[in-house]
Amino acid sequence: MTARRPHRSILSLALLPALMACHAQAPEAPLSPAALAVVGEHPGAPREALARAIDALFADRESGETRAVLILHDGRRVAERYADGYGPQTRFIGWSMSKSVTATLIGLLVSDGRLRLDDPAPIPAWQRPGDPRGEITLRQLLQMRSGLTHVENASPAFESDTVRMLFLDGRDDMATYAESQPLADDPGKKWRYSTATAVILADIAARALTDSKDPATRQRAVADYLRTRLTDPAGLGSMVAEFDAAGTMEGGSMVWANARDWARFGELLRNQGTVGEGAKAGAQILPREWIAFMTGPSPANPGYGGQIWLNRPQAEGVKELFADRGPPDLFACVGHQGQYILVWPRQGLTVVRLGKTDDANRPALLTHLADIVNLFGGQ
Repeated sequence: MTARRPHRSILSLALLPALMACHAQAPEAPLSPAALAVVGEHPGAPREALARAIDALFADRESGETRAVLILHDGRRVAERYADGYGPQTRFIGWSMSKSVTATLIGLLVSDGRLRLDDPAPIPAWQRPGDPRGEITLRQLLQMRSGLTHVENASPAFESDTVRMLFLDGRDDMATYAESQPLADDPGKKWRYSTATAVILADIAARALTDSKDPATRQRAVADYLRTRLTDPAGLGSMVAEFDAAGTMEGGSMVWANARDWARFGELLRNQGTVGEGAKAGAQILPREWIAFMTGPSPANPGYGGQIWLNRPQAEGVKELFADRGPPDLFACVGHQGQYILVWPRQGLTVVRLGKTDDANRPALLTHLADIVNLFGGQ
């Protein structure tokens, strides 16, 4: 008599534990030598895991197009990778990371005694008797709580104040466009993200440096001050700013630098205003108190400081970082289309990511960035 064979379903059930065990123990795909080579020896995190996390960021099109990643740990460059067509000499637009540069410029002027943080902002159009905008302080502008009317994003895009100011009817004199807006709220009461605010700050910087209304004079005054007080001492040789036709620095969006200089700028913030490398290493070019102000929470939004994002829950449902996964003491310069300088002082970490990511893909990008950051110590 021929023995009956077990039913296929019974065999499948019997083999299921073994199959699951094999699947759980399946080795990861080999990491290419090129992907591993972008990470140096002893990076401060597991080397292969860090290389895989960076490789995943470049490979995942759901997170957009990553063009550069650079990581510094304890002041050492431990990882650096570029997409095809980009390299260490490529200047990348900072978009809204430029706001943090503008805040640094204002901090230098405050430290020089040319501006005062809690004085009314020196905007002539606001000083007329009865104008409530005359109560707006420099501190409130820096913390995005001026109360001025502003629409950062709109659909269609050309209806937003940001697009109108940068590219349409305000482009030749951006500061006048920004400063002509009425109040929507009492100064100091409400947080409202505004690229126009950074242009107002840039105009204030120009007014602090020269009485001239000549565009070329205004541009030269700000560019020279930025070079002698910030970019030269901090070794930011590639950093340049664009100016509008009125000679106002486009301080909310149009500062350019290569990835290494964006990282050096992050290191300046991490080191509390002290230069970390180069001929002037150790020089205190920006007061520690100013860095503490920039990285301290705004009264109107605990997730925002002085032109700096904080890794904490944001006002109004905004999510620019990863407060649910990352350390609460991390802060960041953040720009349109996924430009990031992530700074975690406690772990000596600065991470730069540059590229192009649409808003819909930002969550995937943030997941990758959190993965990289948490390799250096977790939460």
